[in-house]
Formats: sequence, C-alpha cells, structure tokens
Amino acid sequence: MELKKGINRFYMLDEQKEVGEIMYTEDRPSVLSINHTFVDPNYRGQHIAQQLIQAVVDLAIAEQKKILPVCSYAKVLFERHKEYQKIEYKPL
Repeated sequence: MELKKGINRFYMLDEQKEVGEIMYTEDRPSVLSINHTFVDPNYRGQHIAQQLIQAVVDLAIAEQKKILPVCSYAKVLFERHKEYQKIEYKPL
C-alpha cells in the first residue's frame, strides 16, 4: 500500500485502487480541520484510517499547525492518543 498526498487530502492506494482517504481544510490560520475519513470496507481492520490521520498529524507538526478533529473517527483517535492531544486545537 502506498500513501499519497493530494490537495487538502491524503489517500491510500493498493496498486492503482484508492482504498482510503482523509480530507482536511485550513479554516483558520494555523489550524487544519479533519473533515472526512473513509476506508473501503474490504480494507478495514488494517489501520489504514489511523495511518491517514497520522499523515495529517505529521503535516501539522511540520507546518507548526494545530488540528481540529471534526469527523467522528478523528475525534475518537484524538481522545485515545495523548500525543495527538498536544496538537489539538481547542476553541474557547
């Protein structure tokens, strides 16, 4: 499997087939909002969604940005992983 970066998204390919994606926007200066995460049902259970979230986390860290987890999967992962909470954007 291969992780690729697109415009405001990362996606996972199995050969030429797209099997997962994560979409984000920069709604506020220095804040990336994770809006959508999807993995093909035939590929679930392989930690693809977690790898996609990690790609956005790595991007945010590299660009010194925070992340606002909007989609339900991102919210759950950010609650479970303390290392993600360090870069989570928490509106007042």
